[in-house]
Amino acid sequence: MSDKKPPQGKGLSKGLTNYGDSGFSLFLRKAFIKGAGYTDDALSRPVIGIVNTGSGYNPCHGNAPQLIEAVKRGVMLAGGLPVDFPTISVHESFSQPTSMYLRNLMSMDTEEMIRAQPMDAVVLIGGCDKTVPAQLMGAASAGVPAIQLVTGSMLTGAHRGERVGACTDCRRYWGRYRAEEIDEAEIAEVNNKLVASVGTCSVMGTASTMACLTEAMGMMIPGGASAPAVTADRVRVAEQTGATAVAMAAAGLTPQQIITGKSIENALRVLLAIGGSTNGIVHLTAIAGRLGIEIDLAGLDRMSRETPVLVDLKPSGQHYMEDFHKAGGMPALLRELAPLLHLDALTVTGRTLGEELQAAPAAFEQDVIRPRGTPIYPAGGLAVLRGNLAPGGAIIKQSAANPELMEHEGRAVVFEDAEDMARRIDDENLDVRADDVLVLKRIGPTGAPGMPEAGYMPIPKKLARAGVKDMVRVSDGRMSGTAAGTIVLHVTPEAAVGGPLAYVRNGDRIRLSLRERLIEVQVSAEELARRAAEAPQARPEAARGYRKLFLQSVTQADQGVDFDFLRAADMTQKVPER
Repeated sequence: MSDKKPPQGKGLSKGLTNYGDSGFSLFLRKAFIKGAGYTDDALSRPVIGIVNTGSGYNPCHGNAPQLIEAVKRGVMLAGGLPVDFPTISVHESFSQPTSMYLRNLMSMDTEEMIRAQPMDAVVLIGGCDKTVPAQLMGAASAGVPAIQLVTGSMLTGAHRGERVGACTDCRRYWGRYRAEEIDEAEIAEVNNKLVASVGTCSVMGTASTMACLTEAMGMMIPGGASAPAVTADRVRVAEQTGATAVAMAAAGLTPQQIITGKSIENALRVLLAIGGSTNGIVHLTAIAGRLGIEIDLAGLDRMSRETPVLVDLKPSGQHYMEDFHKAGGMPALLRELAPLLHLDALTVTGRTLGEELQAAPAAFEQDVIRPRGTPIYPAGGLAVLRGNLAPGGAIIKQSAANPELMEHEGRAVVFEDAEDMARRIDDENLDVRADDVLVLKRIGPTGAPGMPEAGYMPIPKKLARAGVKDMVRVSDGRMSGTAAGTIVLHVTPEAAVGGPLAYVRNGDRIRLSLRERLIEVQVSAEELARRAAEAPQARPEAARGYRKLFLQSVTQADQGVDFDFLRAADMTQKVPER
């Protein structure tokens, strides 16, 4: 991407097209935009860009038109000129091979459209899992005042008297169907009930996690993370976001001033306290990396030991995002976490986090956000593992894992890639027992490519029918933030680039110890080296296009799966600080 600084003009005179005559460039620009009916008075105002990620392929953003109108209202009431423009729209279920493959492309699109078009500030409208991180990555690199607006979570539905919501309950019902506990008729029936409206998943999945982390970082108006998509509260948040963008333009308040080491630490703290998605750490690493901030996984694990899970939402708890909103949302959680936060971190309002919390609504009795003295889980939602299987680290969502499997040793049942798993996982002749460890290779950043959410391996059907609900599973891929289980993810380095995972064989003994923060294969270093020499891994390649760029440039999970040329040239700060 371009290393040039943002243009120094304001309003329509910002970033003039190069015709060799700046006066003519502005004259021509005004002539064309006046064709849309604008007056000189309108065109003299601060220009606020509004990123439109609405798409018929993206039901998570189904309310984007209404939000855009509300943002425009807020901008105009504050004296600005709103101009919306499209970028790539990425939805989890409509992206092949996986949405993560497109996140960096979307970040490049966002960055370059912010750079290319005249705007004094930009409102980033997103929601679905990879959209918000892509937008924040792009905005951080572009350096123009930016504020995030999420589309909000969907409402919950009901199935035969039970409250249900995507997508934790999607996985639960599909598991029951695979185990033959429910029939074709019921799985079709519940399919109509799980997604009751447009919006993002109704649990603490990746979309909700990123919304909460964005507010914790200060890149969203206070209280903006939790309002459901189809509510008046969400529309009011949109209007307030538009007005705030005008103030940010006047103040010149850029992402570089807001996304700092302190605000990243605040976001990490919240990630642990909400039982957030494992994807959150990958995305935060990528966002921070754009600004020269490195996230230390060992430091994250230290934070996890002192930060309990306080938010009782699925998949770690029982409630849904609309309940979190009614319980006070992020301001209520941040107030409870205040002793652990950097309260002097700046926010999009121009005030500090501490000042915003002082102005937040008073606390009230509710059962969704727990006091630190009575958490739903005594440590943070995520833990960092290391060992000879993951020299660069791995992640487990301990708050959604089976306590009985957290200290476990078992025989490896190995799948060489996702196709191998799909072909054999339900084979009645598969040699697999409930105490085995399922291992899936080559679903990392380059291996798949795009690091798909295939780490949530299904329980083999013959075990599911016998009542097995969870097994230890290990991979170099990701899993959805809506999923639960004793699942080791993000094994680094990945198998496709020669990480130790590539050389695990059927029958090897694998040991998981959450207490020791250990994931290891009980094979000697000499034997692993012999296997590596016997079957060296060739890094995947592509002949042309975006896939070639992706495979040549993508980093490993511990660097955020960003492109190496998009990260800051120098990492000047490491967080969390000791």
